[in-house]
Amino acid sequence: MQQQEPRFRVRAHHTGTTVTVYQAYCPKIGRAAARNGRFPSSWSRDRMTWIKPSFLWMMYRCGWATKENQETVLAVEISRDGFVWALRNACLSHYVPVLHGDQDAWKRQLRAAPARVQWDPERDLRLNPLPYRSLQLGLAGEAAARYADEWIVGIEDVTPLATEIHAHVRAGELERAAELLPQERPYPLEDDVLAHLRA
Repeated sequence: MQQQEPRFRVRAHHTGTTVTVYQAYCPKIGRAAARNGRFPSSWSRDRMTWIKPSFLWMMYRCGWATKENQETVLAVEISRDGFVWALRNACLSHYVPVLHGDQDAWKRQLRAAPARVQWDPERDLRLNPLPYRSLQLGLAGEAAARYADEWIVGIEDVTPLATEIHAHVRAGELERAAELLPQERPYPLEDDVLAHLRA
């Protein structure tokens, strides 16, 4: 009998020192970032930037790289230390009484935290929701600056991969599409890293 996937668990493509997250941008920003391994000066540090360890959730969000200003999909390899720092310093984006006590305390935490977490339904190849959740990690202020300046190890334009997988899905070739997906597996985290983030 197959073991049931926990409702809140981080799954990602990762190595001993890095974790891969996904973002989608307009071609001007996305292609420059992939070419230079860093975000260009036109990338805004003043707004929250959301990173996603799930390739298929990114495909759901950007419509397989077809939505306006999301036509370039980036695989951003960042340091594991940076990723864990963001999680430790994050606040849930919605109020949970058992975690936050009163609503005012949660609002204070949310304002002070440089990162925030949402758990949205994970997606299958047809982008249908699955019964377990996918981590979305929002970075602002100090976290966004650290992400851009310290954590990034490499940036790859994976738009062609997204397009190829989508073509197989549209043709009903789900096994072939699945073979091309980035290999995401449970990401090892100490219990205390996610204790304040499990909705």
